[in-house]
Amino acid sequence: MPEHLLVVDGLKQYFQVSKKFTVKAVDGVSFYIDDGETYGLVGESGSGKSTIGRSIIRLYTPTAGKVTFEGVEISGNMGANETRHLRTRMQMIFQDPMACLNPRKKVSDIIAQGLDVHHLCKSREERQEKVYRIMEKIGLDREQANRYPHQFSGGQRQRIGIARALVMEPKLVIADEPISALDVSIQAQVVNLMKDLQKELGAAYLFIAHDLSMVKYISDRIGVLHLGHLVETGTTKDIFEDPIHPYTKSLLSAIPIADPHVEKKRVAIAYDYATSGIDYTKGTYHEISGTHQVLCTDDELAYWQS
Repeated sequence: MPEHLLVVDGLKQYFQVSKKFTVKAVDGVSFYIDDGETYGLVGESGSGKSTIGRSIIRLYTPTAGKVTFEGVEISGNMGANETRHLRTRMQMIFQDPMACLNPRKKVSDIIAQGLDVHHLCKSREERQEKVYRIMEKIGLDREQANRYPHQFSGGQRQRIGIARALVMEPKLVIADEPISALDVSIQAQVVNLMKDLQKELGAAYLFIAHDLSMVKYISDRIGVLHLGHLVETGTTKDIFEDPIHPYTKSLLSAIPIADPHVEKKRVAIAYDYATSGIDYTKGTYHEISGTHQVLCTDDELAYWQS
């Protein structure tokens, strides 16, 4: 079997609020991503999705666990070589397309920021050509390179954020809800752009979102996150056609249906962790199939499958 591109093993990310209280934002999450695939990470707001992405790319220092990227451990203390490897081979697309762009810099300088920091271009002409090439791929003209972020629409700003990440030719892109701040009419354009660029460049995506229909469209495998725990993971077909965990069933039942006659009969399944009797800390991962795993105890799995 080929080695996985990214392996996350028992990742924990705690934030100490006071001497007596610690927020366990991520508590023992494990998954992997292979070359060229898209792994969708879904869950309600506050479940820890963005925290996982930021911990993997080391915007946060993980509390515990092990993260391995291209065979290099990036979760502990990193030297200069490990840091450079991470910063050049892994990139992130942020949620807010305006807040992540420097309003005082021109678009060409924003896109080329990573190239400049890591000295990846031998000449100014090479730098300029790389910027122009990626701008054309995301649907912007060369003449727009000297404009500022406020002169673009929300969808165009997000394309600029995508260009800044992909100009580095990374092996893994962490997309932190890249379409949630966009109009519905623009969301499909951005997602289709990401899929096209993925085919062309061969990058893998960690696609973080709470829009299940969009995750179904773009993802090869999906992980369902709740209260900092990965409760179920599997292929897109596993999750949407054969959900096992009650929380996964609850999420899927909440998806609106376009047909008004069917929508009228749709019944959303309620799930309340506090009264469910389920304890995530006591569960272990049970393999349903080669790719499908569920976090639960033996008794819970037998009851859910009965």
